[in-house]
Amino acid sequence: MAGSVDELMQTIAAEYESLPRQLKIIAGYVEQHRSSLMLARISDIAAECAVQPSAIVRFAKRFGFSGFSELQEVFRQAYTSKVAAAPSYKQRIRKMVSARDAKLAPGAMAREFFEASRAGLEELANGLDDRQFAGAVKLLQKADSIHVVGVRRSFPVAAYLAYALQHINKPVHLVSGLGGMYREQMRGVRSRDVVVAISFSPYGKETQYCARIARFLGAKLLVITDSRLSPLTRNADAVLAVPEGSAFAFRSLASAISLCQALFVALAYKLEVDLGIPGGANPGGANPSGLDEAVEDY
Repeated sequence: MAGSVDELMQTIAAEYESLPRQLKIIAGYVEQHRSSLMLARISDIAAECAVQPSAIVRFAKRFGFSGFSELQEVFRQAYTSKVAAAPSYKQRIRKMVSARDAKLAPGAMAREFFEASRAGLEELANGLDDRQFAGAVKLLQKADSIHVVGVRRSFPVAAYLAYALQHINKPVHLVSGLGGMYREQMRGVRSRDVVVAISFSPYGKETQYCARIARFLGAKLLVITDSRLSPLTRNADAVLAVPEGSAFAFRSLASAISLCQALFVALAYKLEVDLGIPGGANPGGANPSGLDEAVEDY
């Protein structure tokens, strides 16, 4: 039986593929609602998952708990202080929208969307896995070349990350799939490269395809996604989970873009520090990391 939320989620992720269909649905719910699970009633969770309450109990017992209450206690211990302090931005926004009778003015709608984005950023900051983030930086630091792929909603995030990474002294390739040529673009991947796969639910099949090719070719795989139960995480070398705020049925990209900016800045800092030059100065005029240009252009 897992003693913490992180340990429990790691166990669920490891066993996810072997779970029956109903338990997979419950696992997805637990992943997406971990911050509010300690307040949820078993009947409400069952209704949301379209299963019987007995399935929730089976899920809890599958992971070593006597029942739902004992599983819930793990989340309650981790998050009670946060819940007691104040409802999250996401909870406030959803309550505000559901209680709204009058039509919203454009400016008011924009502000509610901004608040949803802020909620996602707050959750990202509070839940950032430092070990995984440091691992992601290390993967990029050691890579000979970096290949970035993301489709549809994830494409602007992938394009931005590829742009930012162009400011370091490494070959960086955006796998755009132009003309349907994902396979052809992935042919350039080598075993000392890193493929960054960015995808959010419902998880682009093209991105999953590129991730499989990366593993087949022996490259390292860095995944940026919204859930540790994402199919992309199974063979990943590092996983960065990105919670996003949403309003009016639209999910923000603010957290994903911010995470990519932070990833680039942390990598740039690491490369500069490893040059062994105090303060980043380079009196010899050489610029092996390419970071002078990075700071100037970024």
